[in-house]
Amino acid sequence: MGGRLTRVFRTFNVESRARREISKEKPTPAPRHPTSRLDELAHHPEIQEEIYRKDDRLLTLLKDVYVESRDPPVQVKVGGGEHLPCKQEEKRLTKLGNLGDLDVKKVPKGRISIVEALTLLNNHKLHPQIWTAEKIAVEYSLELKEVNSLLEFFIPFAVQEFPKETKKAI
Repeated sequence: MGGRLTRVFRTFNVESRARREISKEKPTPAPRHPTSRLDELAHHPEIQEEIYRKDDRLLTLLKDVYVESRDPPVQVKVGGGEHLPCKQEEKRLTKLGNLGDLDVKKVPKGRISIVEALTLLNNHKLHPQIWTAEKIAVEYSLELKEVNSLLEFFIPFAVQEFPKETKKAI
C-alpha cells in the first residue's frame, strides 16, 4: 500500500517538471587553469630539442660519481631479549586414546588433552583409592592443586541402563 502511494507522488506531473529543468539556463563552468608548461613546449621546438639532447659533459660527470654504502654496526639493546622465549616448552607424550590419527601426540608439561582428562576423571570415579590426586599429578605431570580442583569441579557423566521391567514401573 505504501509503495503505491509513494509512486503516485513520484510520478505526479513528471513531464512538466522535466521540461522546467531542461529549459533552465545552464550555469557557466568555472574557468580552467591553463596548463602553461605543456602548451609552451609544444609551440617551441628548440626547447624540445634541448630536453632530448644528451649533454656529454654531464654524462662524464655522472660516470665519475661512485657511491659506496656501508651498514652501521649492529647494536644489541640491553634487555632486548625479554620478548624471546628463554627455553623451549617441555613436552610429554600423551596416553593415546582410540581416535588414532586424530589424537594429540604431544602435550606441554602441566597440561592434558581432552582424552586424558576424561580418562583420569573416569579412573578416579571408578577406583578413587588407586587413582588419588597425588598419583594423577605424578602420572600426567600436573600440579597437585590443579588436580584437586579438576577432581572437585569436573564429574564425568554416568550412563545408567534400566532393565525393561523397571522401565514400566517408572
